[in-house]
Amino acid sequence: MLGVIAYNLGNLLRRLALPLAIQSWSLTSLQQQLFKAGARLIRHARYLILQLAEGAEGHLTRSLIRPIVGRIERLAWYPTSSSGWHTRRK
Repeated sequence: MLGVIAYNLGNLLRRLALPLAIQSWSLTSLQQQLFKAGARLIRHARYLILQLAEGAEGHLTRSLIRPIVGRIERLAWYPTSSSGWHTRRK
């Protein structure tokens, strides 16, 4: 069951967040080149910096990472007052 959920999440990621250049990659390739890359996320001031390991830079370039992060940010859901989350009590 967990494998089915992981497969569906991988396909969802591929369809919604990946640039056209890598949408045709298999899920195994995505896993090996995107998720298993050595990296460190550094928080400094108001910025998050993704510092890639030296060997990972060949597969993951800024021109590849930026569109993915941008598409993921556009998928974010921000509640509005009309959704009922911020209603006033009388």
